[in-house]
Amino acid sequence: MIQQLINRYKRFRTERYLAQTYQCSYAFVGMGQHSLTNLYPVLHYLGVPLKYICITSERKERLIEQKFPHVKASTSLDEILKDESVKGVFVSVSPPAHFSIASQILRSGKSLLIEKPPCQTLEELDKLIDLQRLYGSPVAMVGLQKRYAPVVQILRKRLAKEHLINYDFHYLTGNYPEGDALLDLFIHPLDLVIDLFGKPEILACQQTAKDSYILMLRHPHTIGTLEFSTAYSWTAAEESLKVCSSNGIYRLSQMEELTFEPKSSSILGIPIEKVRSYNKTIELLYCRNNFIPTLPNNQIYSQGYFHELQAFVDAVEGYRDLTLTDLKSVRTVYETIVRIQASNKQ
Repeated sequence: MIQQLINRYKRFRTERYLAQTYQCSYAFVGMGQHSLTNLYPVLHYLGVPLKYICITSERKERLIEQKFPHVKASTSLDEILKDESVKGVFVSVSPPAHFSIASQILRSGKSLLIEKPPCQTLEELDKLIDLQRLYGSPVAMVGLQKRYAPVVQILRKRLAKEHLINYDFHYLTGNYPEGDALLDLFIHPLDLVIDLFGKPEILACQQTAKDSYILMLRHPHTIGTLEFSTAYSWTAAEESLKVCSSNGIYRLSQMEELTFEPKSSSILGIPIEKVRSYNKTIELLYCRNNFIPTLPNNQIYSQGYFHELQAFVDAVEGYRDLTLTDLKSVRTVYETIVRIQASNKQ
C-alpha cells in the first residue's frame, strides 16, 4: 500500500513536470560564464523554446549551433527584434552595454529580462521605464534574483508580522577589478534590504577603502547597519543578515540557511536566563540540503534564479504574474546608490 502511494506520487510529479510547456519563442543575448552556469540550465529545465542566441563574435556562431542544435546563433539583434514569433528576450552581457540593448528591445515592444544592473544611472533607468510605457512591452524585469529566493520569501512573510528593532548586514567579497562594485555587486544587498524593510534614509555613510562602505540606514519601521566590501576573499565570501525583533533574532546566511532564536521570557523585567539555567532553542526556518541532489537543493534554486526565470516566462505566456522586479521597483535602489555616491564626494 505504501509503495503504491510512493509510486503514484512519483508518477504525478513526473507528469506534472512534463505537462508544463511554453508556446512562445525566446531569444538570449549574451553567452558569458554567468549565463552558461546559472541561466541556460534553468531555461533548459523549464523547456523554454529558445530560438536565438545573440553574440558579438562571428567565430562563436558555428560553435553555438553545434552546442545548441535547435537554436540559431546570430550577431544581429535587429534580426531577432524583427522576428514576430519572439515574445521575450533575456539579456546578460557586460553591464555597460545593458542600457543600449534594453532600449532597443523595449522599442520593439518585446518583453525583457535583463541582468543587473539594467543601466548605469538613475536617468537611464527612467528612460527605460518611459520606453516600456511608450512601446508597450508586456513584461520588463531586472535580474535581482535574491527577491525570488525561497529563504527571502519566508523571511519577508515572518518580518511582516514582527515589531522590528534593528538589523545588521554584511556583504563581503574579494577584489572586483572588472567593473563598478557599488553598481554591479552591492546593488544586491541594497535591493534586498529595501525589499525587506522599505525605502531608506541614509543616516551615515563612510567609505573605508576602495569599494568598501559602512552604512547606517533608517527605514520606515527599523534601522540597520551595513558593511559592503571587496577587501575580503571570494573563497570565503560572506553574505549574512541578522534581524532583531521584539520576539527574537533572525539570522540569514548565504541565502542557504534561516534561523529564528526566540528571546527568553522575563519576570518584572528580569530575564529568566540570568537567574536559572536556560536551554536555548533555535528554530530552523530554511536550510538547503547539501546531501540530496534534487532541484530545491541546487544553488540555482536556493539563490532565486529558478523562480526569477520561471516568473518571467509565466508572465510572458500569460499564465500568472509573480514578477517582483519590474523596472519601477528598482528605482529606489538607484536613488540610494546616487545618494551613496554623492555622500562620498563631499
